[in-house]
Amino acid sequence: MEAKNKFQLYLPAVADESNNNINLISADIRSDVTFLALYKTDNKKTILQKEATYKTDYFSSFSEIVNCFITDFSLSEIAKIAVAVPGPVIGGKSAPLRLPWQLDAEEIKQQTQVEKVYLINDLEASAYGLGNDDESNFQTIHQSENFTPGNIAVLAPGVGLGEAGLFWDGSCLRPFATEGGHCEFSPRTNDEVEFYQFLHQIHQIVTWETVLSKDGLFNIYRFLRDVKQQQQPEWLTKEIEAGNFTQAIINGALENKDRICTMTIDTYIAFLARESNSLVLKLKATGGLFLTGEIPVMLQRYLKNGMFYKNFIVSDKMEVLLKDIPVYLVNDEKVIINGAALYAAFS
Repeated sequence: MEAKNKFQLYLPAVADESNNNINLISADIRSDVTFLALYKTDNKKTILQKEATYKTDYFSSFSEIVNCFITDFSLSEIAKIAVAVPGPVIGGKSAPLRLPWQLDAEEIKQQTQVEKVYLINDLEASAYGLGNDDESNFQTIHQSENFTPGNIAVLAPGVGLGEAGLFWDGSCLRPFATEGGHCEFSPRTNDEVEFYQFLHQIHQIVTWETVLSKDGLFNIYRFLRDVKQQQQPEWLTKEIEAGNFTQAIINGALENKDRICTMTIDTYIAFLARESNSLVLKLKATGGLFLTGEIPVMLQRYLKNGMFYKNFIVSDKMEVLLKDIPVYLVNDEKVIINGAALYAAFS
């Protein structure tokens, strides 16, 4: 389906006839599972053909996963492979800390017999994926009345904290990766100083990822429980023991079941707004802020209740700029794998 949105991505090879009517494999590698999909290019678009999911740690390498996918679906004539990885890509190589193995584009070429292999940071892939989405996948959190085209910021809390941008060159948007999630967290209030000290004892270097991720959500919770002495209800103890903390704490807050649930989510939303504010200011992202990833989707009711936006526009001197930034929630679960496919096909 042709995407209907305002994104005009810089795709210099989109008109190259050699990229039309080819098969390519796109992958979204995560610590627990790896998503693979076969795409076909047609009329300057990437069209999903087949898809499958594999357990990441079951395989000894990424190439083994790809070859399994090729065998499972009896695929042939694969022109390209795109690999979205949860970490920095430098010189066609990546060694994500959350994965059981390293990745090297040249090795993948040799082991899969596919001539062109592209590694791309997963948040950069998400940025490309915005150009492949229908606008129905974007839920408006705040609509600007004085919109000015410009750079775009993408922030994605999940297993880690991903951050990326799209540079507006005056006619097209050019996605790029950052590792901003690993910048150091700084407290603002006395309670946050206590929180920082609590995390410093655990992590030594306290980054925004230790605050705005699944583990970060639990860090906020156990600070409220262990330092601020908020009571842990019995039902939540059972959920934590069963490995269901994230969904349980969010549902507990949505249902107003216990004070500690509401306090945890309110704190998380405030921190999410603050880091969103910082990313937008650093990129001067007048084109908008796009929140993606598993946690924002789960928190969409909280994102729309006004608390996020109220905290987002707090600034010493830049509130005038921030109040005109449109904010969107991306509901597309396939934005990474779709974006990686688009990148490999036409960039």
